[in-house]
Amino acid sequence: MNTTEIDKADSWVTDLQSNQSSSFLSAVLVVRRIVVEHHDRPSLVSRVACEVGAEIIENIRGAGEDLSSVELAERYETSRTPIREALMLLEKEGLVRIPQRRRPHVAVLDIAEVREIYRVRATLFGTVAADVATLRTDEDIATFHEILDRLGKAHAKNDLSAYLWANVEFYNCLTITAKNQTAKRILDSLLLRTLRLRRLSLTLPMRREKSMAHHYQLMSAIEDQDSSLAEVLIKSNHLHALASLEQLFADGDVHSSTKARRRRRRHAKVVE
Repeated sequence: MNTTEIDKADSWVTDLQSNQSSSFLSAVLVVRRIVVEHHDRPSLVSRVACEVGAEIIENIRGAGEDLSSVELAERYETSRTPIREALMLLEKEGLVRIPQRRRPHVAVLDIAEVREIYRVRATLFGTVAADVATLRTDEDIATFHEILDRLGKAHAKNDLSAYLWANVEFYNCLTITAKNQTAKRILDSLLLRTLRLRRLSLTLPMRREKSMAHHYQLMSAIEDQDSSLAEVLIKSNHLHALASLEQLFADGDVHSSTKARRRRRRHAKVVE
């Protein structure tokens, strides 16, 4: 985007702050950082991608829910072309599915895909954590402690949204400190695919407690420059999160792709 378009994008992000929750704004900014800034698109396409992406992350739009380009075009007072472009950006990052000759819908993850994603994340973050333990500076340590302080306060207040976004910031700082751009690009994309599920897993009893303990242990390993322990700890945290999600899927608390397809078929029959 050129300077004028960036200024326009900044203006609508600023406008969001007055009428949306801080959690929604955090979701908008994450989508913007990962999706929009890597694509040369007009500001309206960016805005649609960021806001619809944030609605998906915040579960305002549920898994499998249809995304009508006509309704979105009316909402943003535009043609269907920028809407389609925005949805295509979100499809590339796994938030939206666009089947041929069918209406786009919010992507649904099945447990097999979730396992793949979390195992890849565990492996990549293991490498990242080991590198951070070797490369970290005193300034990096101070930054990590500041985020951990906010994470601990959110946990103490039982503020799920604040905990989630502080957690996201902590892991983003890890990938920046590791200076591995390839790992960062992959992990950023996987982040968008899992944010809805991470919020859900953190609602489970003791999950946030164990997550908090893992963060403190990881921080100690990084300070001690123990790369092997840092790698083991971060992998353990991811695999524990995966176990929590597997339990949620088994209990039927996560929408499956099969349920979503049935719901769309029922909706299509009603429309007919």
